[in-house]
Amino acid sequence: MSRIIHRLARRAILIVACDATATLLAKPAIAHGRFPDRPIRMIVPWPPGGATDIQMRTLCDGASRRLGQPIIVENRAGATGSLGAVALKEARPDGYLLSQMPPSGVFRLPHMLARPPFDPNADFTWVMQVAGYTFGVVVRADAPWRTFADLMDYAKAHPDQINYGSPGVGSPLHATMERISRARGIAWTHVPFRGTTDDLQALLAGQVQASAQGSTWAPLVEAGQLRLLVTFGAARIGRFPEVPTLREVGLDLVVPAPYGIAGPRSLSQEVLHILHDALRVSLYDSAHLAILERYHMPLLYLGPEDYAAAARRQFEEERETVKMLGLRTE
Repeated sequence: MSRIIHRLARRAILIVACDATATLLAKPAIAHGRFPDRPIRMIVPWPPGGATDIQMRTLCDGASRRLGQPIIVENRAGATGSLGAVALKEARPDGYLLSQMPPSGVFRLPHMLARPPFDPNADFTWVMQVAGYTFGVVVRADAPWRTFADLMDYAKAHPDQINYGSPGVGSPLHATMERISRARGIAWTHVPFRGTTDDLQALLAGQVQASAQGSTWAPLVEAGQLRLLVTFGAARIGRFPEVPTLREVGLDLVVPAPYGIAGPRSLSQEVLHILHDALRVSLYDSAHLAILERYHMPLLYLGPEDYAAAARRQFEEERETVKMLGLRTE
């Protein structure tokens, strides 16, 4: 009997010890959980309704299904698309705040300011390059200019009578229009807007005569409300094959504008890969590819390491652009 009691006592001690060990081992898992265990916020630094906003919402919806948590889009328009980058600099590196990273606000703006609010080389974790913009110049369908040459000739003959809209000072569209004005001796007036939608509404209302914008104009062109005069890429786009590129109208300019998604600096590799993998699956989802096609946005995927290297190159290239065009504002 004593032996049985002894064995039962030993077994009880072992069970208690195992339970205690299991409890200790379980505490970190309970404390940290599996990422993500709550909603993720994605800043889109443009107003609602534009091509970028629609594309990012579709991408986030697909990634949310894979992650098992919603990715909630927050629109923070203004400052040439830099407000997401500003927010990331101050955010905790836990993966619960991300931002779309437009090239103008992220890579060009810091070179324009004496005290830049962030450093693209040090303040972010680059998650994934996503796509690119198709840029172009549009006018109202009832405007007298049938071609971009017509618009340039009129602007040169009538200094300061053409007002054109863009997404903001220092944006690729503003910079390109200023390059054109210098090359052709044109004096036209830049009117910056908080986003594409506001600009196109002003164009339709006659408050500006032309808009240099991303492809949010595509449905309005197809509906016969706007006329597309020229595009900024290396080749004509499929749905508007009759519209020439800048090179084809005698201006040796091609304006690539890839963009992607980033998080705060010091994001762990585990969290980075979870986010990247979910977003990459959504990137190639048919619903997302349909949005890219609708707005003529080329898919330009890069993974974290390649995107970080591309970001460093683009940041240095923008230094020369700002210097050449005299865009430093302070």
